[in-house]
Amino acid sequence: MTEPLRPRAIGTSLARLDGRAKVTGTAIYAFEQPLERATYLHPVQATIARGRVTAVDTATAEALDGVVAVLTHVNAPRLASTDDAELAVLQSDEVAFRGQFVGAVIADTPEVARHAASLMGVSYDEQPYDVQLRADRDDLYAPEVVNPSFPTDTDDGDVDAALESAALTVDQTYSTAMQHNNPMEPHTTVAIWNDDGLTLYDSTQGVHAVRTTVAPVFGLDPERVRVIAPHVGGGFGSKGMPHAHVVLAGLAAQVTSGRPVKLALTRQQMFSLVGYRTPTIQRVRLGADSDGHLAAIAHDVVEQTSKIKEFAEQTAVSTRTMYASPNRRTSHRLAALDVPVPSWMRAPGECPGMFGPEVAMDELAVACGIDPIELRVRNEPATDPESGLPYSSRNLVGCLREGARRFGWDRRDPTPAARRDGGWLVGTGVASSTYPAYRQPGSVANIRSGPDGRFTVRIGAADIGTGTWTTLTQIAADALDVPVEAVDLQIGDSALPMATVAGGSSGISNWGSTIVGVARAFRDKYGPDPADGSETEGETPDNPASERFAMHAFGAQFAEVRVHADTGEIRVPRQLGVFAVGRIINPRTARSQFIGGMTMGLSMALHEHSVMDPSSGHVVNHDFAEYHIATNADVGDIDAVWLDEHDPHLNPMGSKGIGEIGIVGAAAAIANAAYHATGTRVRDLPITADRFLP
Repeated sequence: MTEPLRPRAIGTSLARLDGRAKVTGTAIYAFEQPLERATYLHPVQATIARGRVTAVDTATAEALDGVVAVLTHVNAPRLASTDDAELAVLQSDEVAFRGQFVGAVIADTPEVARHAASLMGVSYDEQPYDVQLRADRDDLYAPEVVNPSFPTDTDDGDVDAALESAALTVDQTYSTAMQHNNPMEPHTTVAIWNDDGLTLYDSTQGVHAVRTTVAPVFGLDPERVRVIAPHVGGGFGSKGMPHAHVVLAGLAAQVTSGRPVKLALTRQQMFSLVGYRTPTIQRVRLGADSDGHLAAIAHDVVEQTSKIKEFAEQTAVSTRTMYASPNRRTSHRLAALDVPVPSWMRAPGECPGMFGPEVAMDELAVACGIDPIELRVRNEPATDPESGLPYSSRNLVGCLREGARRFGWDRRDPTPAARRDGGWLVGTGVASSTYPAYRQPGSVANIRSGPDGRFTVRIGAADIGTGTWTTLTQIAADALDVPVEAVDLQIGDSALPMATVAGGSSGISNWGSTIVGVARAFRDKYGPDPADGSETEGETPDNPASERFAMHAFGAQFAEVRVHADTGEIRVPRQLGVFAVGRIINPRTARSQFIGGMTMGLSMALHEHSVMDPSSGHVVNHDFAEYHIATNADVGDIDAVWLDEHDPHLNPMGSKGIGEIGIVGAAAAIANAAYHATGTRVRDLPITADRFLP
């Protein structure tokens, strides 16, 4: 058991310490760095899905007043490593997907750079390409692992025999759409080369991840790359690792004689260059007895990756731990296509992977004539079905029961299409949520005492809008047994001690555990009244409990849906999420995270769909005008609450990650509510009006 931290600041709804700077516009983001003699970079992108560049006409662009340089694969500086094909920018004439960088213009102003880029003529030798994902392809393959290192397939028991003998079965195919991360701040990098090496002001979820990835690409020692990111305007996974634009900015800065280079991708460019959530095709088979006890679960997933770099979403992994069944099988198969590289998007794996099984559970509940909540309760496992370990804490049943009480579930008529309100059909639905509770090694913190009882806490963490500036300060204050006002936190710079990426809902657990460990060592060494300048540094302590417990967060999502009987228009006037996520560090920022995730789940359910044109390999709805996301008008009464839970096994704060579980299960709850409202089962996302019309 991890020794618990005595809370004082933890659990307080402290206002965001960076809030005033953000709302007054004084918080400096990457592109806003005030740098003298800055230049501006605008990329040129491929207009074919596969082939080679045969010629580039740069003369007109180069002649434009204000143009500093024009880069192509012919004259771009050579990279030291092209092992990562996504980052091998302008190193050959090969085109692997539509939207790939084939050139760039550096100019004195962003307007000139953009205009000059439009004047460049690129000729191609276009080659046959394939951008269509289908489950019946004959070239699907099994990756060695799925993100990050889970087994691709699992097979326990005799699933086929159990399905054949089951009293009740569900065998359906579900699909989720390609989706693109769209943080409010676009992907931005400012690059500066000087005698000390390369400095990057970058919008990133991990300054050290950028440094360790980019340094070998440019042939530099990591110490000669500095990455600075004090404020980041959202990421949702797409800023977790550096993409090609970071390398392009670094290349451009090599030819500007020391002048800084600023690059901010446009919204349209982001749809080709910074990752996306792979579309999935999921076959889910459930077998149960007449009382709804599961005898078999099978979850087989087909998804896409890029030919130049594999990314395998761990879509079926959550199925391995959710419900008790003696016979279980999961599998992942990939189609390698001529498309950009997919990557992380909020709750990778769990978010799309819980849609199919949670809708299938609703279908099984209907087939059994059992309430959907009761069906889930009946299949609650005593231990983790995959590892056999006890859960450090689970409380899914508590979330379902508390959500039912708050949502008024007892007033629900189970009959589909039974409730009308004028021209609207009204229904309610439920789904479960889960997300792994990670705590990873690799972070380092430094604590130094100053005058007047103040302490400086230094760690290279990132705040991507989640409230890290505030919550880490609260954790440090309790660990040092001082008021919050006595802590000066420094984050967002690779010159600070090493820190893991802000991803996988692991940031606070990783960084907080590190700070607590170092704070305790500091107090043990210097006592309650340290001299000015006393200092201690240390790494994330080991957690032996990770070998004795399965660690996950859980939750229950509830939704009310209204579908217009004549038009098929769908509305979600009410959402409720109930979560079991250990101790809450800051209720104010936690609720914001949960509601943000639930809103993103609503967006996934009703709107988000990146439409790939198979004739061109182009995502045609590549801007906010046509890639629809949920807005205020789409969100009705939305609430998030949590159970009073303390999990001492994961970390000394007793907390679990909360950034991603809010999106998991939300789309399934809405789909299940739509069925209850109309009697029409929708198994493919997004749910649109035409699904409910004859």
